[in-house]
Amino acid sequence: MTVVPETMMAIGWDAPGGPDVLRSETVAVPRPGPGQVLVKVAYAGVNRPDVIQRQGFYPPPADASPLPGLEISGHVVAMGEGVLVPFVGQQVCALVAGGGYAEYCIAEAAQCFDAGDLALDEAAAIPETLFTVWHNVFERGMVAGGETILVHGGTSGIGSMAILLGKLFGVRVIVTCGGTEKCAQALAIGAAHAIDYKTTDFVEEVKRITGGNGVEMVLDMVAGDYVARNLKCLADDGRHVTIAVQGGVRAEINMAEVMRRRLTLTGSTLRPRSKAFKAALADEIRETVWPIIAGGELRPVMDQSFALTEAGAAHARMEQGTHIGKIVLKVG
Repeated sequence: MTVVPETMMAIGWDAPGGPDVLRSETVAVPRPGPGQVLVKVAYAGVNRPDVIQRQGFYPPPADASPLPGLEISGHVVAMGEGVLVPFVGQQVCALVAGGGYAEYCIAEAAQCFDAGDLALDEAAAIPETLFTVWHNVFERGMVAGGETILVHGGTSGIGSMAILLGKLFGVRVIVTCGGTEKCAQALAIGAAHAIDYKTTDFVEEVKRITGGNGVEMVLDMVAGDYVARNLKCLADDGRHVTIAVQGGVRAEINMAEVMRRRLTLTGSTLRPRSKAFKAALADEIRETVWPIIAGGELRPVMDQSFALTEAGAAHARMEQGTHIGKIVLKVG
């Protein structure tokens, strides 16, 4: 029987700030409630929302851990009331609402996936980007095989997952990247085209690549003044899906163009969504994508692994923007 300690090491901060504010602390090990499991964390994924939370701009939901960390891998060590699967001892990865930067983390049983033979660093790098891309590209964006999409940040965790899923489901993915090296990496991952936004007008390049037809969907992580440019990349009846606002929260667009060309503008954030929504999304992913992962046909693009105590260095790397794929923290 696994003995769960009373306290654990976790990563927190005294006040919002740069990567240097992250420091280790000793906190109580949480106890799983109904429908929850306690996972002894092996690895935790590092995501842009973690950085924004550390900066003081993305507070956790009221019922979530105040600690950062939205995806984990490890072994189940305790089960809450009503949980049958996953069971104690099972190797899992999970989407969590917070608390991943710690030795133990609570996960909703419905948001856990059997990690099977996956390497645990790779398992921790999957849930957040998989949930985000599946929901925003294939559900909100209604993308179907044979269509072409534009994804900004092609070598990010989200961008690389969009490329990988696009390849699996017959979607042609055009990406933007900063620099020739990142463009080469995106092409190696499987992008159909990679546009260096530092030297090329991506609007004109998308027009050239698509023969003037435009793309069926744009996955936008920039917002701000990119929105009006993105709309110029869309074909008639195109869909524009925003999942981050790194370029600013305000955009000025021509609504007559939206009407005339029947464009759809939407977006979402994953963390505040209800447990019921995330459970339903997890069920769909289990049916559609997880068998492909279990069969070894999809693996995340991995960048670098840092020790949990080096979380500040991991955040610094993400903020530098030089990473290719996913950054993870080694916990256990």
